[in-house]
Amino acid sequence: MSSANPTLLFVDDDADVLTSARILLGRNGWRMLEATSPAEAWSVLAAERVDVILLDLNFTRGATTGEEGFRWLADLRAHDADAVVVVVTGHSGVKIAVAAMKAGASDFVMKPWSNARLLDTLADALALRRRRGGTAPEATEPPPVLLGDSAAIEAVRDRIARVAPTGASVLLHGEAGTGKSLAARALHARSRRAAGALVRLDLRGATTDGAGVSGALRAAAGGTLFLDELAGLAPAAQAELVAQLDRTEARLISATRSVEAARAAVRDDLMARLSVIEIRLPNLRERDADAVLLAEHFIRLFARRHARPPKPLDESAINRLIHEPPPGEVRGLRQAAERAVVLTEADVLTASDFAPPEAPPGAIAARADLNLARHEKTAVEAALRRHAHNVSQAAKELGLTRAALYRRMAKHGL
Repeated sequence: MSSANPTLLFVDDDADVLTSARILLGRNGWRMLEATSPAEAWSVLAAERVDVILLDLNFTRGATTGEEGFRWLADLRAHDADAVVVVVTGHSGVKIAVAAMKAGASDFVMKPWSNARLLDTLADALALRRRRGGTAPEATEPPPVLLGDSAAIEAVRDRIARVAPTGASVLLHGEAGTGKSLAARALHARSRRAAGALVRLDLRGATTDGAGVSGALRAAAGGTLFLDELAGLAPAAQAELVAQLDRTEARLISATRSVEAARAAVRDDLMARLSVIEIRLPNLRERDADAVLLAEHFIRLFARRHARPPKPLDESAINRLIHEPPPGEVRGLRQAAERAVVLTEADVLTASDFAPPEAPPGAIAARADLNLARHEKTAVEAALRRHAHNVSQAAKELGLTRAALYRRMAKHGL
């Protein structure tokens, strides 16, 4: 962590507040990143390492309970127990701010703040981050985050949270692109071995001998060895792994696209030791409207990376993502979102922007349009749910006026 230029993420939907903070912090040696919603904050955290987070609690007009901020704070703490969060509150008052501290925030400041008080609070927060073993200068990869609101991915996050602190071996399985490598990173990051190395041994399409396994185990001592695509582990390597299991100082995490293929290729005694805990990564089609949430996240992420303005999804794009997501699961969706950010010249992203590169865009758009009326209610419900029924924000996402969204809500009894 650089003491000269600590990085702060301010999550607040008030442009004037962000501007005021940007000027103040910039003059006092802070680098400030901005997010206008908790969803956007995830995208910033996926792209950048931050030292301290300044978090407003309310994002829906008229809200004073702090529910949105509390929910995001809980999710953040589940992903990164060392995250240092300072709550900013105005309407909610001291009582809500104290409740946020009990939920994991390190401190709070009131709006309108005293500049001196804010700077002192952030200095204390930065010191706390360092005491917790904050970002090392050589660490450039942001903490792993498994995003999604669906019950399927929530079950995965819950299993990871319960298993990660233990030393149990874990077998991750699921189709290519579902996030097995990300889950492995999350297991390592939340384990007692997080200070050690995460060593990945890619077994796909290559023969790894016993010496290769021995070297990987030594490199992962005190940390985690990730065996990627377990079904490719050669017999000689299996024998070496069995011989070293009881004396290795590394935790073992394995991944495979097919449990059946892994069981057929790996000797029974080794398979039993490597699959104490099994976690299945779900397909996008099992994750309700998570494809839309993920697409929006990737759009913001790549818009930042490629210096492009983030663009909203229209109804046809939302409809296609829910019912016909791009091939390749989350990895394929990420690639499609990056293509859309880089190549699309229009102000809004449509269904054709998420077509596979080899598919005729016109055909994809036509097919999505056929489904539009049938799935309009689903798209509107999903947008309203993501924005906690804030009609203005949901309408903006859908590319509609407030009046047009109200008409659709009435039409579908929402």
